[in-house]
Amino acid sequence: MEATVANVLLTFLAVTAVGIIMLRDLLAAVILLGAYSLIAAGAFVVMDAVDVAFTEAAVGSGISTILFLGALSFTRHDQKPRPNHSWMALFLAVAAGGLLIYGTLDMPYYGSATSAAQTNPGLAVRFLEESGSEVGPPNIVTSVLASYRGYDTLGETMVVFAAGIAVLSILGLKRRRPGENAPLDAPGDKTTTLVVNSSADDGSIASPNEMKRYPRQRHRVLQVVTKLVIPFVLMFGLYVQFHGDYGPGGGFQAGVIFASGFILYGLIFGLQKTRAIMPPSALRILMCLGLLLYCGTGLLTMVLGGNLLDYNVLAHDALHGQHWGIFTVELGVGITVTGVMISLFYNFASKRSL
Repeated sequence: MEATVANVLLTFLAVTAVGIIMLRDLLAAVILLGAYSLIAAGAFVVMDAVDVAFTEAAVGSGISTILFLGALSFTRHDQKPRPNHSWMALFLAVAAGGLLIYGTLDMPYYGSATSAAQTNPGLAVRFLEESGSEVGPPNIVTSVLASYRGYDTLGETMVVFAAGIAVLSILGLKRRRPGENAPLDAPGDKTTTLVVNSSADDGSIASPNEMKRYPRQRHRVLQVVTKLVIPFVLMFGLYVQFHGDYGPGGGFQAGVIFASGFILYGLIFGLQKTRAIMPPSALRILMCLGLLLYCGTGLLTMVLGGNLLDYNVLAHDALHGQHWGIFTVELGVGITVTGVMISLFYNFASKRSL
């Protein structure tokens, strides 16, 4: 049954990928990209990689789709006609894909007893058997990511931070002039007006001297629903952040979910109001603060006589030290990811520098 579900999901992925390539409507292609990530998340769940599925759903189907839609709102929805040499590009893509598939033929089948992980268990068995007494969290994935290979996770956090800095640098960082504000409307919205006769109550056409323009109340239902949903989104983000020791989650997923709450608010209520709640200057501080919190934890362990990111020295016993160390570094990851994601949205949505 598991193999059947996996094959069905793989078929959906292939069909969706072909649809994305063939579509000329960019809006439909973006929607299919989100669906592709959601199907991929389902495939990861089938393979028992729930944490990876969580990340794929949050980043691929969530934030990435929002950023694509925000960028698409400033351009045309139909794709530019392809030139004749696009067939050569298709041939090269198929050839490269064929080589990649050929390279996987020597790999063991999924779940095979002859795979390297089964015949030479090594660290995998040790993690499964010893992580409870050495690190403590019931979720072994958290133990591996934040403790056993905490140095690698620090590098991944640095990559997120560097990516955010790179995007901000490409789009341009400059100080705003006094009085220069972000757009009042959400990305892609066009201010609509209602022209009425100010001297008549029958809605007749007004003369140029009698015309008055009244902004139409837009998206009233979306605004009400958004105000109801956002508190639960933020609460779920906090739950994922601080419940990663016991279930799927952690700083990366929580940061994306928490940022999505602010991004949703910005899409519905406009960037100016969102900037008033979360100023761009505060985001830059968060981007640096999270990484400094992670690095500072590692430096503290060295000052206390341990190795880099050896949390055992942070408390009177090893398990308590591991708990506080994992808590701190995961919080740093969540803070950095939140700051980077919201900053990217601000830049893409407003077409201005922060």
